[in-house]
Amino acid sequence: MGVWAGLAKPGDRKNRTGGGGERDRARGGGRGSTEVGEGPGRHPREGSGRPRGEIQGCLPSPTPTNHFALDGAAGTVYLAAVNRLYQLSGANLSLEAEAAVGPVADSPLCHAPQLPQASCEHPRRLTDNYNKILQLDPGQGLVVVCGSIYQGFCQLRRRGNISAVAVAFPPAAPPAEPVAVFPSMLNVAANHANASTVALVLPPAAGAGGSRLLVGATYTGYGSAFFPRNRSLEDHRFENTPEISIRSLDARGDLAKLFTFDLNPSDDNILKIKQGAKEQHKLGFVSAFLHPPDPPPGVPSYAYLALNSEARAGDKESQARSLLARICLPRGAGGDAKKLTESYIQLGLQCAGGAGRGDLYSRLVSVFPARELLFAVFERPQGAPAARAAPAALCAFRFADVRAAIRAARTACFVEPAPDVVAVLDSVVQGTGPACERKRNIQLQPEQLDCGAAHLQHPLSILQPLKATPVFRAPGLTSVAVASANNYTAVFLGTVNGRLLKISMNESMQVVSRRVVTVAYGEPVHHVMQFDPADPGYLYLMTSHQMTKVKVAACEVHSTCADCVGAADAYCGWCTLETRCSRQQDCANASQPHFWTSASEGPSRCPAMTVLPAEIDVRQEYPGMILQISGSLPSLRGVEMACDYGNHVRTEARVPGPAYGHQIAYCNLLPRDQFPPFPPHQDHVTVEMSVRVNGHSIVSANFTIYDCSRPGPCSQWPCFWCTQQHACVSNQSRCDASPNPSSPQDCPQILPSPLAPVPTGGSQDILVPLANAAFFHGAALECSFGPEETFEAVWVNQSVVRCNQVVLHTTQKSRVFSLSLQLQGRPARFLDSPDPITVEVYNCAMGSPDCSQCLGREDLGHLCVWNDGCRLRGPLQPLSGTCPAPEIRMIEPLSGPLDGGTLLTIRGRNLGRRLSDVAQGVWIGSVACEPLADRYTVSEEIVCATGPAPGPFSDVVTVNASKEGRSRERFSYVLPQVQFLEPDKGPKAGGTRITIHGSDLHVGSELQVLVNNSDPCTELVRTDTSITCTVPSGALAAPVSVCVRFERRGCARGNLIFEYMQNPVITAISPRRSPVSGGRTITVAGERFHMVQNVSMAVHHIGKEPTLCKVLNSTLITCPSPGALSNASAPVDFFINGRAYTDEAAVAEELLDPGEAWRSRRFRLDYLPNPQFSTAKREKWIKHHPGEPLTLVIHKEQDSLGLESHEYRVKIGQVACDIQIISDRVIHCSVNESLGTAEGQLPITIQVGNFNQTLATLQLGGSETAIIVSIVICSVLLLLSVVALFVFCTKSRRAERYWQKTLLQMEEMESQIREEIRKGFAELQTDMTDLTKELNRSQGIPFLEYKHFVTRTFFPKVSPGPRTHGSSPVQETHPLLGEWKIPESCRPNMEEGISLFSSLLSNKHFLVVFVHALEQQKDFAVRDRCSLASLLTIALHGKLEYYTSIMKELLVDLIDASAAKNPKLMLRRTESVVEKMLTNWMSICMYSCLRETVGEPFFLLLCAIKQQVNKGSIDAITGKARYTLNEEWLLRENIEAKPRNLNVSFQGCGMDSLSVRAMDTDTLTQVKEKILEAFCKNVPYSQWPRAEDVDLEWFASSTQSYILRDLDDTSVVEDGRKKLNTLAHYKIPEGASLAMSLTDKKDSNTLGRVKDLDTEKYFHLVSAHWAEPKKSHRQSHRKKVLPEIYLTRLLSTKGTLQKFLDDLFKYFFDFLEEQAEKRGISDPDTLHIWKTNRCGRAGWRRGPGPFVLDIDKTDHIDAWLSVIAQAFIDACSISDLQLGKDSPTNKLLYAKEIPEYRKIVQRYYKQIQDMTPLSEQEMNAHLAEESRVTEFNTNVAMAEIYKYAKRYRSPVLAALEAAWGLSPEREGWVERGRCCGLLASGQGRG
Repeated sequence: MGVWAGLAKPGDRKNRTGGGGERDRARGGGRGSTEVGEGPGRHPREGSGRPRGEIQGCLPSPTPTNHFALDGAAGTVYLAAVNRLYQLSGANLSLEAEAAVGPVADSPLCHAPQLPQASCEHPRRLTDNYNKILQLDPGQGLVVVCGSIYQGFCQLRRRGNISAVAVAFPPAAPPAEPVAVFPSMLNVAANHANASTVALVLPPAAGAGGSRLLVGATYTGYGSAFFPRNRSLEDHRFENTPEISIRSLDARGDLAKLFTFDLNPSDDNILKIKQGAKEQHKLGFVSAFLHPPDPPPGVPSYAYLALNSEARAGDKESQARSLLARICLPRGAGGDAKKLTESYIQLGLQCAGGAGRGDLYSRLVSVFPARELLFAVFERPQGAPAARAAPAALCAFRFADVRAAIRAARTACFVEPAPDVVAVLDSVVQGTGPACERKRNIQLQPEQLDCGAAHLQHPLSILQPLKATPVFRAPGLTSVAVASANNYTAVFLGTVNGRLLKISMNESMQVVSRRVVTVAYGEPVHHVMQFDPADPGYLYLMTSHQMTKVKVAACEVHSTCADCVGAADAYCGWCTLETRCSRQQDCANASQPHFWTSASEGPSRCPAMTVLPAEIDVRQEYPGMILQISGSLPSLRGVEMACDYGNHVRTEARVPGPAYGHQIAYCNLLPRDQFPPFPPHQDHVTVEMSVRVNGHSIVSANFTIYDCSRPGPCSQWPCFWCTQQHACVSNQSRCDASPNPSSPQDCPQILPSPLAPVPTGGSQDILVPLANAAFFHGAALECSFGPEETFEAVWVNQSVVRCNQVVLHTTQKSRVFSLSLQLQGRPARFLDSPDPITVEVYNCAMGSPDCSQCLGREDLGHLCVWNDGCRLRGPLQPLSGTCPAPEIRMIEPLSGPLDGGTLLTIRGRNLGRRLSDVAQGVWIGSVACEPLADRYTVSEEIVCATGPAPGPFSDVVTVNASKEGRSRERFSYVLPQVQFLEPDKGPKAGGTRITIHGSDLHVGSELQVLVNNSDPCTELVRTDTSITCTVPSGALAAPVSVCVRFERRGCARGNLIFEYMQNPVITAISPRRSPVSGGRTITVAGERFHMVQNVSMAVHHIGKEPTLCKVLNSTLITCPSPGALSNASAPVDFFINGRAYTDEAAVAEELLDPGEAWRSRRFRLDYLPNPQFSTAKREKWIKHHPGEPLTLVIHKEQDSLGLESHEYRVKIGQVACDIQIISDRVIHCSVNESLGTAEGQLPITIQVGNFNQTLATLQLGGSETAIIVSIVICSVLLLLSVVALFVFCTKSRRAERYWQKTLLQMEEMESQIREEIRKGFAELQTDMTDLTKELNRSQGIPFLEYKHFVTRTFFPKVSPGPRTHGSSPVQETHPLLGEWKIPESCRPNMEEGISLFSSLLSNKHFLVVFVHALEQQKDFAVRDRCSLASLLTIALHGKLEYYTSIMKELLVDLIDASAAKNPKLMLRRTESVVEKMLTNWMSICMYSCLRETVGEPFFLLLCAIKQQVNKGSIDAITGKARYTLNEEWLLRENIEAKPRNLNVSFQGCGMDSLSVRAMDTDTLTQVKEKILEAFCKNVPYSQWPRAEDVDLEWFASSTQSYILRDLDDTSVVEDGRKKLNTLAHYKIPEGASLAMSLTDKKDSNTLGRVKDLDTEKYFHLVSAHWAEPKKSHRQSHRKKVLPEIYLTRLLSTKGTLQKFLDDLFKYFFDFLEEQAEKRGISDPDTLHIWKTNRCGRAGWRRGPGPFVLDIDKTDHIDAWLSVIAQAFIDACSISDLQLGKDSPTNKLLYAKEIPEYRKIVQRYYKQIQDMTPLSEQEMNAHLAEESRVTEFNTNVAMAEIYKYAKRYRSPVLAALEAAWGLSPEREGWVERGRCCGLLASGQGRG
């Protein structure tokens, strides 16, 4: 079985793919249907239980799903997931077979192991197998399965048993014939999890015996984003895996051709993009399909590929292009199979609205071919990864348009060339060539227009895309499937959130209905969905972890025809004779007319019925009923029918004749004894009748049965009023003797008559007028005022009746009685009274506590009088008099605005008898207050509206009601003023609590705060100076006005503005687990939390009370988890500012049903059982002696909460136990303070969140004293024994406790060391590409000019060139580059002397003697020798040939001198004049090549060094850094540093503002340096401002800013030393705004260089070892981490920079080879060490270093370069390095790479040895060329050299005399160069 042999069986190995755990828990309740399946890592199983709704079955997968295939004939579903293959039953998705296909040991850099000759040096790792191809080949009984492992290897498995391999390929060992296997036969699919692959099984080509496989695979080879990021260039993909190919699939033929391209001889059926064009043509494949799939005879079928040409990375203008490619298949039995590229043609698909480019959906997501249309889902890619779903749209393209475009394109290419229509794809390897050209004398046949030909250019690309307008838009669409049904188009769309959206479209492509089905919430739907081939009523789809079978319609949910047809579902209609909503194929005889009503016919075609007669008298006989039946119904003639009245009551029905538009049926009425009973007090009953056909009630209607004699209006039914009987009858003929009314107005009735109020107990007669009562004249009547109030009625005449001696009583203030007339006798019969007569009875003694209320009743007709109380007025008593003056007890409010309108409430007594008494009598000083009639209460309360006042004042309120009353309180008119509001910003969701500040804001009776002039601000609370209210929600994020209105008048002045901002967004919560008791701190991450004032957290279903959260900053909130009722997973809700938080992304989908809204909650909390703890020995009592240290060891049961150490709280009584060590099972804590002994017993409790557990009780020793005293009294001997035993036990326990404590401390130290080593190892794995992608080569390399390079190299101690301060550069010119500054009076003589001295130096013998003489002087130091050599180099720069000869002669002398001592030390150090001359000579010769070769890699190395250093903390004073190569500069502390991205503005270096990355541990000077580096990166360092020359200002808010300095008044003092300020000290947040500007030089508050500060007074990150403060036992214990463990950072740093160092060494050795070619150096091998000492050291130490580059040379760079220099020297050494554990780290660091570098060095020297040396003439010519540079003032150099001549005049003369026999005359010749003060003045010093 090849690759598949030896794989684990299902269940043998745990799932190794990601996505378990959290993801599956997040899906816990998200199934939209049957909840089935088991947890991750277990066997998937079929669903159980009854399916609900559309979901007919589902199968969860423990690993992510990839593809599925349907076998309609066998009713089987094949599912491919990561590492698994499943065979499922199509009926219910039950599992039939499965196979494990991964993980396997593999490497993307290795050939498939099935390749016999394959060998691989790369390590193979356990790799998951992602399925890439799952295709069914029914003709051969195969299932083609290809995965991502082994370069995209394929298998042919057996149809019907997926677990069996049908054809072993490559064939196994003998007896099978050996088959030559090539990589192209194995590399079929893409070999990366995220690279796309599509495939299609094609019918056999002409003459071929088997099928063919069309494959489209994304390129994953070298240069693509999928290629492994390492140094390997091995690419097995380009040659072996084309983007598109047609492969042989003939499993029954020659296996040697299986999966090969050459289906016909010499025909390679591939389309491969050229290597150089792959970056521009990154293809992502979406789908492959045949269309039409089953063509009729004579109609061609084509293969189509839907794909995307992805946007180019880094190109903002580049966009994805959606493409549709077509390939022709063989036509007919004798058709030839064309080469793939001959017929290949592609055109773009564009889905765009009318809103321009912003409405363009450029990326293809899913396609589905229908009969005439191609439906496609497109999305608009987002600019950055976001949680929100991307906008998407559905477009439809016509296949006829595709065919027409292809024909037009080929015509435009070969018949009438049009370059703007079509082009040849020149990026394809197999293409013909560059452009279209007209074919003369060739008539293209239709087949050639469709499929091209071998002699025509190919492949082709149509330039103009096929365009379509979106027919539907929604965010997050992922897939599409389309079907046509009943004049509708049913479109099924999958979404990114696991939902299936079903929309129905009419013929105009307008959406008429839609429905949402939740398949698996939170899991995206796969882009391929398929209908069941056996029954299109089912749709198969796949989410990331689930296979689902969905019913296309749930028609049964509609119970009525109106609901069914009104739902406008494409599949649903009303099955008339079965009276149910169903699909057409589920309805009997649905193909015949009127048996099935579709949604397109509309609800008006639903069956309806009318019953005649519609009203039936219960006392009348009816022969039958006529039924008028309309709507869509088949003919009922001859059908057995019945009328159903309910309760199993049925009568026969029949249809007598044919139907014309509607049908008439006859039905017998149900028998009278089966009439339904009448409801109480009702004169009719409604009966529902339905027509039953074949047991189904197909149509129904209502009719009414009435009874005239029952209570009710007589005129409602066909009834008559019989005056004689005073009753309602149905037959008028029985009442002919009396005049019977024909209308309600003719009935006898009481006429309305008003009556005056009557005092209680008073007797009176009441006259009652009647109408139409002549027939009743003389009848006995009674006046009724209620059940117990009946009085005699006497006829006055035919139209008037008198009620005699009516006496009514009431104990209320007043009561109203209704009067009615009734005939005497039973039952009670009343005359009609349409407008009843009422009598008001009043009681003066009730309800009138004061005079005004009593007398005020006169207006109501109550005759009352005030006499020490309210009494009934007698007939002789006079009219009422006056009442006392009004008494005002209270007024409110006490103030109001000047504009008036305040509703002033006045309460008291005698405030007027009626409104008119006080209508003009309420005043506030001179301002009237107008009483409101509807709010006036007689005597008790007046509510009046205040009038406007001219200005502020205060006065009493007066009420004048014939007498005047004054209030004790004063009412004030004031002018309220608003000033500002805070906060002035808030989320648009509303809920922000704002406070409006001002003065006199408490005034008035009514206050309104309106936002945006319309929306009220609620929950108003106001004081004199403030108004607080809650802002409503806003529609848009924009500023709005806030209006404060008093008394509904105009807005108070203040111009208040509140700005609505985007709502806060919650992105994640952690942890996602909580103990069931709650209280665990949940960290909520998100954005824009600075606007949150209050937030609470609630848990649905199982949660207890919500908890209040705390806002930490703009991105973090912490919430204690609410308690829960049970252990379960539940959704979490947040309430921000009192508003329920909603995920705007889910709301934007607009796909949710209201009932499913709870599923949109993204966050869930898993509640687990509370943790359980116990003491070490599970004891309940622990004895402790005061004064001893107490250490507790607590054991913890295993749980899944993942608690951190800070979440535990241990207490002994009220004293906290200090937790020192914690692991998964043990907690160790100690108490250092003394425990109080007053109680004697203290509980030991542990708390986690809200959970508290008492572990044991601590018993404090103290009772032993009494025992010892008693023992002393009893026996001294026994006392001694007990004491000895007690001491022994105490010591033993104490020793045991200390032993346990020491053991745990050692474990903690080991754990911390392990943690540090793990961190170091993680840093070691840092990929150097993270560094290279940040380096910017575009700005160019800042090389120094030649003159500055020379002066820096020759005289490194002199200050370098120009430095910039501000905008004006201040030149610091080297003396050798400037003018010779000498007194003008001496210039002629001095110039003459210098000239003579120059000629003297031109004498070789003199110069050699001169140099030797100086070197022999003991006080001629190394610095003097280097200076003399450099001055000679400058002085003789114009004569380099002469200089070279001098250098050679001196070099020979040096060799002679060294040969006698230790020859290997020669040239190792620059300690002689000639060695420095040689160094200078090499620097001059190397300069040009340095710029051209080594400069760039060296510059990149320095940039990498600087960036790597800046990634970690750097101590500004000691210089020690987290990242370094030099052990001496390593920061051996674990100081955590967090990056801060700062928005900095600075008017300098050509830029205004940038985002600069710094660390929060950086001092302000370090921050300034990083800012300067970011702004001035395109400017040479010599032109940068210094950090000391700029100020840094932080804008904390719009009104506050701070100048940031290293030291200021806020600096922290620790142990007597000041700590330098950092970003963390100032609490600078992420994204803070800073401004940098040049310092005002007058400001003296500046520091010098930080590194020069006194370490005894200042420190930055770490204190000096002698100043380490004393810490507590716990703190000092935690700091005891071995500093040597931080040496792993050296390896991390080395690994990061290794690539740059390799490049540098390679470039440098290549450079030396080039120099050897130019210089002709041909020394023998014996001089290897000399060349090493000179070339290596001079080339490195004085070569391309900081001298050729205009950069900042820092101490860190020097430290790093010293380590690299050591590696360089070791590489050039010929002796083997003997390294051990005690060797220096700078040698150990590169010990592994030294052998490789040494091979390069040896090859370099060998090449030098084999070279032909240059001639002397060629060398001199080159030196002459270099001598042309004349940028130096040689006079200055001569003068400096002459100083040495004068200083050592005597030794020089002695040496000359010994060498030449120097005479006094010649000495005078030498001294002629003197002039006035030349040698004494010191001017011109170099």
